[in-house]
Amino acid sequence: MPIDRTYLETLSRRRKDTRAYHKHQALGAELGEILRDTKHTALYIKLALTFDETKLRSLAKRIAENTTVKNKGAYFMRVLYSEDTTKPKA
Repeated sequence: MPIDRTYLETLSRRRKDTRAYHKHQALGAELGEILRDTKHTALYIKLALTFDETKLRSLAKRIAENTTVKNKGAYFMRVLYSEDTTKPKA
């Protein structure tokens, strides 16, 4: 029995929607979109639990605006852990 094409299209659309139920999940998804690195959304969700929301968002936006950076996700991680001012939340 062949699979209905509209069903596959519906599944494809649903997969792209975020299912964020908590604030840190929404922030992690947002960081992934800002950095164009949605493959590592789970990592960004974990960072959202650990670090300050405002600092993460501003750092991601600052890096996204930098056109010379090729791998924005990796650069984000490097800058995040190299800044002395950014400390995990207590």
